[in-house]
Order: sequence, then C-alpha cells, then structure tokens
Amino acid sequence: MVASDLQKRKSAIVFRAMDANDDGYLERADFEALTERWAGIRDGDGTRLRELVMNWWDTLRSASDENRDDRVTFDELLSVVDNLGTMLDLVVATAESMFEAVDEDGDGEISAPEYGRLIRAWTGADTPTDAVFARLDLDGDGHISKGEFARHWVEFWAGDDEDAPGTHVFGEV
Repeated sequence: MVASDLQKRKSAIVFRAMDANDDGYLERADFEALTERWAGIRDGDGTRLRELVMNWWDTLRSASDENRDDRVTFDELLSVVDNLGTMLDLVVATAESMFEAVDEDGDGEISAPEYGRLIRAWTGADTPTDAVFARLDLDGDGHISKGEFARHWVEFWAGDDEDAPGTHVFGEV
C-alpha cells in the first residue's frame, strides 16, 4: 500500500511541526523540544508528559528508522503510515496516550482550551483552533470524549477521507 496524497499532506503537517530544528529529520532532540514546548504552556511538573512523548519517539524510531541512524526521514515516517490501517490497535493505543497527555485536568474530556494548547505545543505557534474544535466535538457538548478522540486519531493516521473530522485533528489540511 502506498500513502495517498491526503495521507502525505496530513503526515507532512505533523512532520514539519515536530522537526524543531528544521533539518528534515525527526530525532530525539525534536521530541525533547516538543516536550519542552508542551510543558511550557501547561501546569504541573511534566514528568508524565515527558514519559509519554519520549515513548512516542521510541515507538516511531523502532518502527520506522530503517537504517538505524537514530533519525527518521519523512519517507521513513510514510512507510509506517502506509501500514497503519493494519495496526489499528497500535493507533488506538497511541490515541489513548495522546488523550491522557491532552486531558490536563484528568476529567476524561478535552476542552477547547486544552485542545488549543495541544495545537500550540505541536506547532510552536498560536493557531486558531475554534473551527477545528467544533468539527471534532461530534455531539456539540463543548468537549471531546476519549472515544471521539480515538476515532479522530484513527481517521487522521489511517484514514483517507478529506471530509472526516479527524482529518483535521492537527488543524486544517
């Protein structure tokens, strides 16, 4: 299976946002920079957040770093994205970890401000999120549940539907 144009565009958004030094590779230092950005915009000591983000790095590196140089290229990332449809249990497990990181107050829901901080942490920039949040809040209750988030996460990483709400989980594509 080959990543579609939409999957490539979605993956490029995340790749560019995470490539902190803009060198064309994802490395441990990029994930450390993401952790620092995230910890800098939320309360708490960030211990659990650091653990979650660095676990994502370890998982990505082991799944995609084909030449074992401790750097992941965009093409290596796409090789993993190509196969995510057959690894939905891993995608859902990652969604649940991500949900835990975003749900700052531990109330089992993601609020609009929590979602906004997620996007700011990923991109390192203030980005309007109200329209995207409204699209992701399927029942219009002002929060994204763990189930909604997992569905969107799967739509983003393994889906190929431009109109699916999850296509825009990291912002407009």
